[in-house]
Amino acid sequence: MKLLSQLRTSSFQLALLYMVVFATSVFLLLAFIYWRTAGFMTAQTDETIEAEIAGLAEQYRGRGINGLITIIRERVARDPNAKSIYLLTTDDFLKLAGNVETWPEGARSESGWINFTLNESVGWQGPQRLARARIFEVQGGLRLLVGRDVDELTNLKRVIETAINWGMGITLALALLGGFLMSRSTTKRIEVINNTSRRIMNGHLSLRIPTRGTEDDFDQLAENLNQMLDRIVYLMEGIRHVSDSIAHDLRTPLTRLRNQLENTLMSVDNDEAREQAGRAVAEADQLLATFNALLRIARLETRGNAADMKPVSLDELVSDACELYEALSEDKEQVFEQALDTQVLIEGDRDLLFQMVSNLIDNAIKYTPEKGVIRVSVQRDGTDSVFEVSDSGIGIPDDEKDQVFQRFYRVGKSRSLPGNGLGLSLVSAVAEIHQGRIELADHHPGEECPGLTVSIRIPAYNPVKKRIRATQADGPEGAGNGESKNAPSEASRA
Repeated sequence: MKLLSQLRTSSFQLALLYMVVFATSVFLLLAFIYWRTAGFMTAQTDETIEAEIAGLAEQYRGRGINGLITIIRERVARDPNAKSIYLLTTDDFLKLAGNVETWPEGARSESGWINFTLNESVGWQGPQRLARARIFEVQGGLRLLVGRDVDELTNLKRVIETAINWGMGITLALALLGGFLMSRSTTKRIEVINNTSRRIMNGHLSLRIPTRGTEDDFDQLAENLNQMLDRIVYLMEGIRHVSDSIAHDLRTPLTRLRNQLENTLMSVDNDEAREQAGRAVAEADQLLATFNALLRIARLETRGNAADMKPVSLDELVSDACELYEALSEDKEQVFEQALDTQVLIEGDRDLLFQMVSNLIDNAIKYTPEKGVIRVSVQRDGTDSVFEVSDSGIGIPDDEKDQVFQRFYRVGKSRSLPGNGLGLSLVSAVAEIHQGRIELADHHPGEECPGLTVSIRIPAYNPVKKRIRATQADGPEGAGNGESKNAPSEASRA
């Protein structure tokens, strides 16, 4: 599987393209060498035959037909290995001289050159060979064939062709191996960048992409990305510091203003003035709740793993939260169902977990109409403990599920309802501290009111692993960076 994924990488595909170009270049080079070598040897053979023909023609002109027959017999006698081929016949193919007995079958060529096999069909007594010859007619109706044994030349061509084929095979194999090794090295560097980037996206903002000190392209890319991350973190911290400072600085005067309004509410006798003062107190309470939520989220995000982690019974905690909110659900005549497995333990901060569970149950009650259905469940699923809240309310559109954990973000259909858009941001921050993964899904897909199912998966408590972590001097990083969380780090529906 790992090999298949490497074959799909762009670096391997680039190496494969290079291999094709390189192999094509080698093939063209070897083909040119073969063409020049084989062509030169063939041309040299033809020139030798032409030279012999010229010599025989000179003898014929000087000594006549008898002289031509004599010189052919002399040459055959001087060549016991029969490297040269001769055959002189009458116009009805009756042999007059030569070292083959009969004319080769189908020996006709417009250019005069033929290729044939020396075997028993032409009266050849030796081992079978390949020959190349030229034929022409002599005055008086005689026919003359002059050729050369090209068996060695053919074998040499075959050796060259075999060498070229092996050379191409070795070239392709080496190019493929080189491409694989090159892409493997490149893939490793890219995978380091990808893994670090994924961990940074999951909340480890302090991580940086490692470099090798080679000052190559990958090191330059890593340094540029690290500088970009430093700048992003600096700007984020600046924005967070400003917003937290504003919330902190405004909370005190708002508290004093709220207290003064409350004192005014208690001191005035006019009903209209008391009503206006009451509305002002309510607005002040809403502002204070918003600022307190902002400061609480900021503290959670900055302290990370510093939460007080202890074994917590998730089913008991959820049961306490349900008992607190069940009366509110009854006021809206909602069906409030519970399915809580027992002995579902996690490691965490009980106060923070109670706040997370309460926010989700409160949201479900708030966004579910009267006589709707709300279901709360806790169960153990493998190595995870799962807390789930389902409702039959207005739900969240699919295109907004990735945004609802942002601060102050509210779904369009819920803007008319009370809330500040920070509830799910707080849920996200608490889940991140506890290595939780948040999943959002429609409870009744396709219906007008699809409802919402919020599932939070938190690793189940494992006392063995806890003891191992306690005995490690340089233990792993804490769970507060949210590597396993699926939902965005900040969002809100409430």
